Amino acid sequence: MLISSPEPAANVSYIGRFAPSPTGPLHFGSLLAALASYLDAKSQRGQWLIRMEDLDPPREMQGAQDLILKALDVYGLHSDQEIIYQSNRSGIYQAVLDGLIRSQQVFSCSCSRKQLSANNGIHFGNCHSVATPFAWRLDSQQSHCIDSAGEISFHDQLQGIFSQSIENDIGDFVVKRKELLWAYQLAMVVDDHAQGITHVVRGIDLIDSTLRQNMLQTTLNYSKPHYAHIPVACAPNGQKLSNQNLAPALTQENPAEN
Repeated sequence: MLISSPEPAANVSYIGRFAPSPTGPLHFGSLLAALASYLDAKSQRGQWLIRMEDLDPPREMQGAQDLILKALDVYGLHSDQEIIYQSNRSGIYQAVLDGLIRSQQVFSCSCSRKQLSANNGIHFGNCHSVATPFAWRLDSQQSHCIDSAGEISFHDQLQGIFSQSIENDIGDFVVKRKELLWAYQLAMVVDDHAQGITHVVRGIDLIDSTLRQNMLQTTLNYSKPHYAHIPVACAPNGQKLSNQNLAPALTQENPAEN
């Protein structure tokens, strides 16, 4: 059974999660992130949840969801609540976006990557063009997270203080794409809040997303989880293990050995 509006568990001081995207089967790099978040939750007698980030059909591999869940089962990593699928939650994300539109915290934008290339793809301030189709962007200049130097920062359990410039690194980021697909940042923030997530343990390749999520959390009056970003597993050629880099699927014959 799929659930559309999960309720945070009562009297649980630690709720963590693993949120894979079904772009391919589970590989060793994904297992590392899943295991780190699972062990951190269990060491604190907390709950550990699985959430499927199935929001980008063009990038998804048919059957990958089942392959991922089967591998997690074989490796003994089981969700303490029912698994939610983001593809079922569009109405919830739209309600949040509608609120941001009403409060004028977001704006429509049809700027292309080419138009933004002079600023390394960062949108900040006035649009180069407003037409259709358009994306919705968070107005970063209204953020209450920015310090006097124009930066935003957070403390990571493993990496220490991490800071970025609003103008040069973050800008006005997309919360709903031109293709009418939900952006990772908005869906992640809404679901972390809905599930009462208190701790996020994930790969350091996602650390750039944290400050964007912090901005949305502040704008929506959501609490912020504690974060810990772990090193990522790499192939012999130095590339991060990922489906994009054709990382091999985990073998399921000898899970203890892996």
